[in-house]
Amino acid sequence: MALYNRIDKKLLKERMQHIPYERTTLSFYQYHHITDPAAFRDELYKKLETIEVWGRIYVAKEGINAQISVPSKNLNDFRDLLYSISFLNGVRLNIAVEDNGKSFFKLKILVRKKIVADGLNDDTFDVTNSGQHLDAISFNKLASDPETVIVDMRNHYESEVGHFKNAVLPDVDTFRESLPVVVKMLEEKKDQNVIMYCTGGIRCEKASAWMKHNGFKNVFQLNGGIIEYARQVNEQGLENKFVGKNFVFDERLGERISEDVISVCHQCGKACDTHTNCKNDGCHLLFIQCEECAAKLNGCCSDECKEIIALPEEQQKELRKGINKGRQVFKKGRSEKILFKVKA
Repeated sequence: MALYNRIDKKLLKERMQHIPYERTTLSFYQYHHITDPAAFRDELYKKLETIEVWGRIYVAKEGINAQISVPSKNLNDFRDLLYSISFLNGVRLNIAVEDNGKSFFKLKILVRKKIVADGLNDDTFDVTNSGQHLDAISFNKLASDPETVIVDMRNHYESEVGHFKNAVLPDVDTFRESLPVVVKMLEEKKDQNVIMYCTGGIRCEKASAWMKHNGFKNVFQLNGGIIEYARQVNEQGLENKFVGKNFVFDERLGERISEDVISVCHQCGKACDTHTNCKNDGCHLLFIQCEECAAKLNGCCSDECKEIIALPEEQQKELRKGINKGRQVFKKGRSEKILFKVKA
C-alpha cells in the first residue's frame, strides 16, 4: 500500500470538481508528545485513506495539526477513528464556515520539526503557560473595552481581506516573523488586556505563552480562532465583530464571515477580496483579482504571465525548468506586479 499519492495533481483536481457526494472541510490540532512521528504518520495515513480523507496534516514530536476534508457520509466514521487515538479523544473539530467541498484534492501527511513554524526555542519558556481562552461572548465583552488590545497573529495577506474591528494588524509575511514584531509593537501596553487571535487557534497557543514570557500580564486568546468564533456567533445570534473574509490555506482560499469587502483587486483597485494564484505555473503568485481582471488577463498576475501561458506546454516547461515556487504566499503583496493595495 503506497503511503503517499502517486496520481498527477491535475487529474486529482479534475476528480475533485466532479465528485458526486458532499464533503465537509474541517481542521483540528493537538499538542502532545509523539515518540515516533514517522510511525504515527504512516498508521494515520493508512486509516484515513480508507475513508477518503483528503487534506494536509503535519505531524511532529510536539503533536498534530490538520486541515482536511471528509465525505460527509463518513463523518461519523472519521470521528470514531480520530477519537480512538487516545490523545485525540474529544479534540475539537473546527468545521468550515463557508464550504463548497472543494478544499482539498488528495491526502498529504508530512513529518515536521514543529506543527507550526514559530522559530521559538521551547526550552527557554513555559509553552504550557498560555493565555486565558475566550469564547465568542467573552471575546465580544472584552473587545468592547476601548483599553483592550486585539492582536491579529496572522500574516498580512490574511488580515488584508478580513479581521476583527480595531485589531492591531502586523505587516508580516510569516508567523515566525510576527512574534518579535508584536512584542515590540505592544511594549508600552504590558499592563493592558491583550487578546490574540488566528484562524483556528493553534498559533495563539504558543504566541500567548510567549507574550506572557515577555512580561505581558493579561493575555487572552480566542478559543478555536475565527472559525469557532463565527460558528458561535451564528448559532447564538451574537454581534459579529469580524469584518470580511477569513483566509484559509486550501483550494478555497477564503470563507466569508461578513458581507463586508475591505480589500481591493491588486490589478485595478476595484473592491474585491477574491484570492487566486497566477495561472502561470512558473509564477503562481498569490494575489487578489476581480472577475474583470481575471477575464482580461486569463487569471494571470501580469501581461507577461498571460503571454507565457499562451505558449505551448513544452515551451512553458522549459521556461520554468528548475523553478519550484508553489503558492507564493510569502511574496503576496510584495510583488511589483501588485499595483493596488489597501493599507492597514
